[in-house]
Amino acid sequence: MSAWLKQVQFDDNGLIPAIAQDYQTGAILMVAWMNHEALQETVKSQVAVYWSRSRKKLWRKGEESGHTQKVHEIRLDCDQDVILLKVEQMGGVACHTGRHSCFYLRLDTIEGSEDLQWNPVDPVLKDPQEIYKGTHE
Repeated sequence: MSAWLKQVQFDDNGLIPAIAQDYQTGAILMVAWMNHEALQETVKSQVAVYWSRSRKKLWRKGEESGHTQKVHEIRLDCDQDVILLKVEQMGGVACHTGRHSCFYLRLDTIEGSEDLQWNPVDPVLKDPQEIYKGTHE
C-alpha cells in the first residue's frame, strides 16, 4: 500500500467520508463515502469514484446520469479522516433530485410559529426522470 494511502484514517468499515466541493465557487455539492479502492481509482482517473453503502459496490459518479465529477484537487483534513474533493461538476447537476447541490433544504421557522421545517431553496435544473430514465443513481 502506498505511503500516502496509509495516512488516510478509514473507519472500522474501511470507509471515509468524502465531500465534493465545486472547485470554482466553493459550493458543497454532496457527501459520499470512499473505500481504499474508490480513493485509489479517483486519484488515478481524476474522476470521482465513491463506495455505495446501499449497493455495496463502487459507484462511479455519473455512470448512469452522465454527470461526472472531474477532480481538480484532493485534500485530507487535519485528523486525516475526511476527504475533500474539489471538482468540476459536469452537466451542472450533482444531486439525484436534479439540483446543483444535494444541500438544497434549509431549516426555516414557520411563519407565525416557533416550529421549524425544511424548505427546498434551490431549483431543480433537470428532471430526475429525464436523467435516470426510471433508475436512480
